Amino acid sequence: MGIPTASSSKSLYLCSLVLASLVLFCLAGEGDAAVDRKHIVADAHEFHNVEFGSLLPESVCSSQEPALSPSSLKVVHRHGACHKSTQTIKESPSASQILAQDESRVRSINSRAAFDATKDAFRSSKAASIPAKSGSSLGAGNYIVTVGLGSPKKELNLIFDTGSDLTWTQCEPCVGSCYNQADPIFNPSLSTAYANVSCHTPYCNQLSSATGNSPGCRGSTCIYAIQYGDQSFSIGYFAKDTLTLSPTEVINNFYFGCGENNQGLFGQTAGLIGLARDKLSIVSQTSAKYGQVFSYCLPSRSSGAGYLTFGKSGLSKAIQYIPFGNSKGTTFYSIDILGLYVGGRRVSISPTVFSTAGSIIDSGTVITRLPPAAYTALRDTFRKLMSSYPVGKPISILDTCYDFSKYTTVKIPTISFLFSGNKKVNIDSSGILYVVSASQTCLAFAPNSDPSDLAIFGNVQQKTLQVVYDVGAGKLGFGPQGCA
Repeated sequence: MGIPTASSSKSLYLCSLVLASLVLFCLAGEGDAAVDRKHIVADAHEFHNVEFGSLLPESVCSSQEPALSPSSLKVVHRHGACHKSTQTIKESPSASQILAQDESRVRSINSRAAFDATKDAFRSSKAASIPAKSGSSLGAGNYIVTVGLGSPKKELNLIFDTGSDLTWTQCEPCVGSCYNQADPIFNPSLSTAYANVSCHTPYCNQLSSATGNSPGCRGSTCIYAIQYGDQSFSIGYFAKDTLTLSPTEVINNFYFGCGENNQGLFGQTAGLIGLARDKLSIVSQTSAKYGQVFSYCLPSRSSGAGYLTFGKSGLSKAIQYIPFGNSKGTTFYSIDILGLYVGGRRVSISPTVFSTAGSIIDSGTVITRLPPAAYTALRDTFRKLMSSYPVGKPISILDTCYDFSKYTTVKIPTISFLFSGNKKVNIDSSGILYVVSASQTCLAFAPNSDPSDLAIFGNVQQKTLQVVYDVGAGKLGFGPQGCA
């Protein structure tokens, strides 16, 4: 090999420069690619991949049932396949009717909250009297349990409701009128433990706060009356009897309303069991036995089953607890919502949006209600992430709907709530959409009409969560995968 000349050395030098430049260029390209990859990861959102058929209710009751403790009751949807009703599917309310009744409940809740807030002002004025209608609420999307009443017991299907205090059932004789129910109407004369409550007793006087109406008297017997926001009502004797949850869980001298004049849209149930805070609610009446603790899980589909448990039995170790907020009166369970996440990212919402009116959790409200500004922020983010799907027709209070009729699998953004204590609770995929039909499947949230209205964490968003009410300790818990 010859000795390199000056010319060849110069060529080698130039080649080295070119190679070095190429290496630097490639490294720079890798760096840019790395930056791009980081950007993609950071930009990624969280989604649920959902088989659309899993969101639809089945025509038969699911065979998959939760394991029940002795103090547990099976929970089913009152318009679902597991409710033993003579009502046919065609007779069940339409989505529009359910949403209209839900809106009626929400208006009633806000009316009741306003009433409770001014109750002291009413009582401090000698000229003022408590209004006959307090804005009690019922709604349409309620869940039911089966209990035994009387001695010997008679099984009754009752709506369970965290927004109501008084437990009542239809009773024979129907002096005024009785609506159709699936179970035989309770006949108090057949129970050896039944007794009417006398007027002018502390329990009778407690009806004012439990029903919003002053009690009446027929002779010396206490009379209750409760009217709901949709004009449904129950009137009858205030009484006590034996309540049976299971063969080993029996509550003696349980106070309830024995309604002889009842009208309304109660879905062929026998009445209602009140789980709110008042002294006449079942939570307070059983405080010595269950410590003012109860929990429930609502199934992912109306054809499934969940549970309602009294006491601390069966509580998950994964429960996240948050304190109850400042109570909106004696009935509702107040909570503090701090923020929302969509697709894994926190939505930009001013902290004052939720604190302006406050928030509650409610088992009887179907669709979660948000302050207008919070809803707009959530909806706009959700729409952006769902832009690849065809839009469906809005219905009633639901303005963000999609047509999934040509899809077997859909990809929907995750949604989470941030509660006080920075506790983040993820909503199950079954709690994000409200299915009217395959071509009309909607975001299951709605805005309040006014920023001063309560935000309400509704039952669609509670699906599959184990929700724990520790009333004595002043806290509410959420656990994942409480039921199917």
